[in-house]
Amino acid sequence: MIDTHIHLYDEKYQPELTELIAAAREAGVREMIVAGYDRESSLQAIALAEKHDFVYATVGLHPSDVARETDTELSWLKELVKHPRVVGVGEIGLDYYWDKTYVELQKEYFQMQIGIATEQGLPIVVHSRAAAADTFQILSERVVPGVLHCYSMSLELAREFVKLGYFLGIGGVLTFKNSREIKDVVREIPLANLLAETDGPYLAPEPHRGKLNKPEYLRLVVEKIAEIKAMPLEAVIAVFRENTKKLFSI
Repeated sequence: MIDTHIHLYDEKYQPELTELIAAAREAGVREMIVAGYDRESSLQAIALAEKHDFVYATVGLHPSDVARETDTELSWLKELVKHPRVVGVGEIGLDYYWDKTYVELQKEYFQMQIGIATEQGLPIVVHSRAAAADTFQILSERVVPGVLHCYSMSLELAREFVKLGYFLGIGGVLTFKNSREIKDVVREIPLANLLAETDGPYLAPEPHRGKLNKPEYLRLVVEKIAEIKAMPLEAVIAVFRENTKKLFSI
C-alpha cells in the first residue's frame, strides 16, 4: 500500500516516529507521500524524503496559511519543486470553513501554485473545504493532473471531477458510521479514479476515531473500500498502487 497523504513531520509523531514507521511497514504500507502546508513543513517533508527512500514529498501553501505568507511570489516554492524527492505541489486549494476573510487571496495563491506545478510538470494535491463551487471552477478552467485530497464533496461533483481527470483521495472518514455521502462516492466512482490516504495525524478511522491517526491505519481504509466495492483486498491494493504511480510518477 501507498499512503498518498500524511503529515509525518507532525510533532505528535516524533516521540515514537521510528516505531510508527516500522508498524506501518509491517502493516503493508510500503511508501508514504508526506504533504507540506507551508515553507517550513514542506522543508520537513523533503528532509524525511531524503532520510527514507520509501518517503516522497509534496510541497505547497495551504489556503489557511495564505494571510501569513510574506513571500508573495512564492519564491521558496519555485525552488523546492525542483528537488528530486518532490512528487507534487500541495497541499493547496481553498478553505472557507473557518474564515472567509481571505477568499480572494486564497484563490490567487491557489492559481499561482497550479501554475508552478504546471511549469514543473508536477501534479497538484488539492484541499477543499466549504468551497466546492470555487474549487471546481478553478480546476475546470485550468485542468492539470491532481487529486482532491480527503474528498468530502458530493457524488455529483465527484463525477464531474473524474470527468476532468482528477483522482479522489479517500481517508478515514469513509469508516465513520454517519459518512453516507463518501460511501456513495466510493461505491459509484471507479476504483481507477481513487487513491487511499490517512491524512495522519488527523481523521483516524474506526475503531480509532478521535485518536492519533497512525500510518498503519491505512489498511483499515483500504479494507473498507474493498468491502464497499466487493473486491478482494489485494486487487484493490494493486489498483491503488498503479493509480498512485501514474499520478505521482513514483
